[in-house]
Parts: sequence; structure tokens; C-alpha cells
Amino acid sequence: MTTPTSATSPAQQPSPRAVPVEQAQPGHFRYVVLAMIFLITVINYADRATMSIAGTEVSRVLGLDPMMLGLVFSAFAWAYALGQIPGGWLLDRYGARRVYGCSLLLWSVFTMMQGTVGWFGVTGVYAAMVLFAMRFMLGLVEAPAFPANSRIVACWFPTNERGTASSLFNSAQYMAVVVFTPLMAWLTHALGWEHVFVWMGALGLAIGVGWFVFYKEPHTSPYIGKAELEHIRANGALVDLEQNRRRDRRRFTWQEVRQLFTNRTLWGIYIGQYCITALSYFFITWFPIYLIKGRGMSIMEAGWVAALPAICGFSGGVLGGMFSDFLIRRGVHPSPARKTPFVLGMFMASMLVWANVVSSDSAVIALMAVAFFGKGLSAIGWAVMSDTAPEQMIGLSGGVFNCLGNIAGIITPVVIGYLVATTGSFETALWFVGAHGLLGMFGYLVVAGKFERLVIKPPVQDARQ
Repeated sequence: MTTPTSATSPAQQPSPRAVPVEQAQPGHFRYVVLAMIFLITVINYADRATMSIAGTEVSRVLGLDPMMLGLVFSAFAWAYALGQIPGGWLLDRYGARRVYGCSLLLWSVFTMMQGTVGWFGVTGVYAAMVLFAMRFMLGLVEAPAFPANSRIVACWFPTNERGTASSLFNSAQYMAVVVFTPLMAWLTHALGWEHVFVWMGALGLAIGVGWFVFYKEPHTSPYIGKAELEHIRANGALVDLEQNRRRDRRRFTWQEVRQLFTNRTLWGIYIGQYCITALSYFFITWFPIYLIKGRGMSIMEAGWVAALPAICGFSGGVLGGMFSDFLIRRGVHPSPARKTPFVLGMFMASMLVWANVVSSDSAVIALMAVAFFGKGLSAIGWAVMSDTAPEQMIGLSGGVFNCLGNIAGIITPVVIGYLVATTGSFETALWFVGAHGLLGMFGYLVVAGKFERLVIKPPVQDARQ
């Protein structure tokens, strides 16, 4: 009996493994990585916000006035800003896996330690000094977190997915408010303010262990398929960034690093980040206290109400990144694609000043929801950094960007504390916060030029050599 000529023997049939990479369906493990950094960033922001939730009770028990509390709030930002450039250097030197994991473990320890301040039996200015020191160390060890997120997104995501990825991890700050603000308010009310810090720190330690167990770089991860690896590499992901880091350990000259401080477009981006950070620090420090002291809500009411606008902020954050990536996929240059959601969002965020002229709590909540949504929509800065940072300085560039931006975290809580203490109300403070929306628009529209990756010019050699 003869075999039909149209049949193909098993030896001649193509193996699934023999399908060319470009024809294979790429996997989606990069989204698991995004979920990991999203979860860590939720914990990151929740740990920052512990003092804002427990702040009213801490002030009562430890005898802190508004100026003392403002200084305690600012302690985090002092260290966080100072630690950005060294943190970025550590990332470029030792990689995201080690630096990020150690950062997570350490900030969880210092979160727990804030809950022990009452054990020392100090009150007033001495309690403020101890809390300042604890918050300072928390900010210092958290410094590498967002530059690490940016570096991981640059490694794992193509250009036309970076906006969505960056906006998702950046929107974790709102999810932290949604999930943990009511929980921390309940802990403060039911068990005491110390438990807020102890339980949040313990959760961070557990997640830190999980990070070291599961996370690997793209080129060494056992979970990513070859098709996905080649897909993201071909579409702009810096897959070999960590591998190149190990190969090239040269030191950068000041002449090269200085270019991060002299580029006009980068300064426009820095101004935008400063302004959005000022808005962020209002929401994670004074906003719950504004609801309690400025609007007369209880701590439980403030916990739930603070979560409602945050849902809008999360929605705006995700939408801003998706809209930006959509424009890029439609052929729009990344520059207008990134600037459009930022400018629209900052305009909406500036509308929070109208809370000064409305009387009902529902109108205030609605205005804050619009402001939260706008701030989320404009949270595109880390995607811009992934697009524009020089390849060999992604960690350091992110550190400079976040350092200059977080100077707002030093200034904003102290200025608000001073304005509240001297005027007895939040009216002037809201005008101060809202003005940052207009300044951010100026930075992106007037100061910044076209968003393109900066190419670092090599040092000029002495002609006499």
C-alpha cells in the first residue's frame, strides 16, 4: 500500500519549537513584573502616608503643634530628595534587583520603628525630634524605589507600552489611599496609632522576601519566553541593560553628568515633576487633616472620604498612560503624546482651589475628586524619563529627576503648616497648592522642547595630549 504524496511524515512536520521567533505569539510575563512593582509601590506610598492618617492622634498623644507636625512630615522628603542621586548611582552600579529589594526591607524596618516612639516617654519637641529622625531614615532608604521602577519599566517594556506601565506603577499611590487609608484609620481608632506603623512595616518585610525569591532581570528570568524577550527587545525595551551594566563599570566624569543639569528639555520635565510632587505631598500629608480640622469630619469619616477621590486619581493615572501610548501607536511623536495628558491633568488639578468658595462637604469632595483625577492624568513623568534618559545613566537620571521633584516634598508640608498655623485656616494653603498646576503646565509647554533620548557627549580630550 502506498502513502499519499500529499501526506507529510512525522519527521518532516515542523516542530512548534521550530517556529521563527517573529512568528511566535509573545507572552505577557512583563505584566507580572508590572504587578510586582505595582504592589511594592502601593506599600511604598502607604508607608509614607502612615503619619498623615495617624497624625491627628500622634499630635494629641505626643503634644505636637501644627509647625512640629509639618516638620515631621517634611523629614521624609529631606532625606528622600537627598538620597535620590546616590540611590540612582547605586542602581546603575548594582542593579535594580539587589538595590530595590534592600530598600524595601529597610524602609519596612523604619516604618515599624515609628510605632515605638511612644515607648520612650517623650512629648513635645523631643517627640518631634525622634519622629523627625525616624521619618528621615525612612525617606533615605526609600530613595531608590521610583528610579528602580523606571529602570525596570525601561528593561521590560517596549516604547509604546511604557506610558501605561509607568502610569500604573505611579497610580499605585492612589490605590494605597483607597486600600490602606480606611484600614489605617480603623487601626488608629480601634487599636491605637502605634499599630498603624507596626502592621504596615511587617507587611513590607514579607513582600521584601518575596521580591528576592521571584524577581530576576529579563535576560536571566526563567519565566519569560524567547518570543516575548525578542518582542520587547525589538520594540525598544532595554533588555540587556543589566547585562551591559556588569560589562561596563566605567565611572562617568562630571562633564558627562553635568549634561543632566544643563539640558533645557530635562529642566522642563524637572519643573513638571516638582509641581506634581507638591500636589502629591498635599494629598499624602495634610489632606486628611484638612478634612478633619478644616471641614470638621471625624477620623473615620476622613479615612473613607480620602479614599473616594483617590479612586478618581487611580483612574486618571491609568487613563493618562493608556491615552499617551494610544497616541504613539497612532503615529504621534512621543513628545506631544506625553505632553497632552500632562497639561490637561495639571489644569484639572489646579481646580482644587475652588474648595475655598464652596460650603458643602459633597462639593469639596467632588472638587478634590476632579483634582485627584487630573493629578493622575498628568502622572506621565516617569514614562518621559524612560523615553529621554541616556541609556547608560537611566538610574542616575531618574535620581536627579526625582531629587529635584521631591524638593517640593520638603517645601510643601512646611509651607502648609506655616500657613495653617499663622492664618488658622486652610484657605491660603489651598491657593498655594493649586498654583503648582499652572506652573507645571508652564514647564512642559514653554520650557521643555521635544522629548527625545538624550545622548551624552563624551568628555572633550585635551588637544595638547
